[in-house]
Amino acid sequence: MKSDAEELMPRQLPVEFEDTTEDLDLNGPPRNPREYLRQVQLEASLCPEVVVAQIDPRKLKKKQTVNASVAGCHAAPVGFSPSLGWQQNQVSNFSDVRQSITKNRKHWSSQTLDDNVLLPKLTDEDSWKRFCLGESVLLGASSDRTDTEPEPALDYSKQFGFPPLLSIVSRLNQSTVLMVLEILIGWFEEHEFTPQLGRWLYSLLACLEKPLLPEAHSSIRQLARRCAQLRSTLESPENEKLPPLNLLICLVARYFEQNDLADQPE
Repeated sequence: MKSDAEELMPRQLPVEFEDTTEDLDLNGPPRNPREYLRQVQLEASLCPEVVVAQIDPRKLKKKQTVNASVAGCHAAPVGFSPSLGWQQNQVSNFSDVRQSITKNRKHWSSQTLDDNVLLPKLTDEDSWKRFCLGESVLLGASSDRTDTEPEPALDYSKQFGFPPLLSIVSRLNQSTVLMVLEILIGWFEEHEFTPQLGRWLYSLLACLEKPLLPEAHSSIRQLARRCAQLRSTLESPENEKLPPLNLLICLVARYFEQNDLADQPE
């Protein structure tokens, strides 16, 4: 009598066998094709129909649950939202920048960097923050120095970070682009917007390849939400932070097709 599995899944090789298993050695190599198929059939019949996995609950407790937020952005206050024409123009300009970077990446990545430009290691978050934003942004002006102490020599790159020059960003592979983007967005979650941060976020987005990886998708949505949240606290449409915040929201929503985050024309 056929088993339920055989009724539902007909044999691909309908070879008939005798009921006897005489002279059939399951431990030895088959001597012909018929014997091979018979061995496979007998081995399958010895397997249990239901297998229960033995799971150690203690190991599951060590796993972290990741909650992905799909929340939208804060709606722009009246008078703070850019026009549709402005958004379309920014997307067009951004697309041109991306094409230029792609076209000239090999040329720019071959340029010699200054001796003081040392790219941090991939996972060194603090060094990347200092490299991109500078000590003045991360630590603020020091209040420990007295008026009698000599003024320290200004190290511009240390104080204000390195700008996202093409010779620098063209050297970053996609893993590094995404890692640095996540580092800066994480920092932005707890701090104010600065020009250095804006320049780096724009440049990294320009180097971010499509289609987006899941982690990139999550990061740029986080960026747009943070920009919208900060925009909602501005007191005037004349605030100098409004254009770059609107620009980042626009690029995430319109260019990277996160349409639910897009500003709607007033």
